[in-house]
Amino acid sequence: MKRRVNYAVIDAFTSVAFKGNPAAVCLLEEGGWDTAAAGDSWMKSVAAEFNISETCFLTRVPPEGHADAAVVPRFRLRWFTPVEEVDLCGHATLAAAHFLFKSSLAECNQVEFITRSGVLTAKKICGLGQMNGAKYPDNGDVEQFSIELDFPVVSVVECHSAEVSLLPGTLKGVSVVDVKKTAGGDLLVELDSGKDVANIQPQFDEIRRCAGRGLIVTGPAPDGSGFDIFSRFFCPKLGINEDPVCGSAHCVLAPYWRRKIGKSNLIAYMASPRGGRLDLLLEEETQRVKIRGEAVTVMVGTLLA
Repeated sequence: MKRRVNYAVIDAFTSVAFKGNPAAVCLLEEGGWDTAAAGDSWMKSVAAEFNISETCFLTRVPPEGHADAAVVPRFRLRWFTPVEEVDLCGHATLAAAHFLFKSSLAECNQVEFITRSGVLTAKKICGLGQMNGAKYPDNGDVEQFSIELDFPVVSVVECHSAEVSLLPGTLKGVSVVDVKKTAGGDLLVELDSGKDVANIQPQFDEIRRCAGRGLIVTGPAPDGSGFDIFSRFFCPKLGINEDPVCGSAHCVLAPYWRRKIGKSNLIAYMASPRGGRLDLLLEEETQRVKIRGEAVTVMVGTLLA
């Protein structure tokens, strides 16, 4: 017997459709579905079918068992690339929060997600204001809001010389300032210029052979751009040649650039062909990163599972 699962495809970290990073959000409540009944193989198959950066699955947590249940709704949240489940994903979390805030499922301006990376919070920020003092462009929506995610800092360590020697030929001809490795296993490469970051012509077969799980490339934003940092993220090993706007990468980039330029508030731009903006606030005492951005629903439908 087929069950019907509601879904939406939402572009995250953008106020314009078909920019930012797409995520499919599936609500596993209709028809008695839950994540246990669905099963990992089913969720992997759905993610492969969507074949976009991330597909995530939401299940409401019953109100019993935690003190804030009456005020802050909770949902279990899992994220899948087209090939496997991941421990942390920013843009699909923002998309999931957008989905809930646009529906009647979130009764207030905050939701909590139970994930592999602990409890993550998303807050609805009404109006056009940003944490860095600028304003988002008006996209004509009746209700306009941004979403602030509360994520853990991801640390970096030094790379072994063998790992550095395996940097892909994609980076030949650019000035490499530093190379680190993240706790998640990605290589972090700082270039001398954000323009070099934007102009990279990735060779994905090369990047697939490099030492890290994925490759984060970053550099200082060009003067007059209105941003502090540029970055791109390549992860063909996870079925994502280039992640258009990667929120979780900024759990690394925020503390990295805080040490480099002394700013806790950063305006970041991911310079992929789709592009996307993220407003960041590093809270060093709690080792958390606040990541703020907008999202746009571009598709809704029913999955016949």
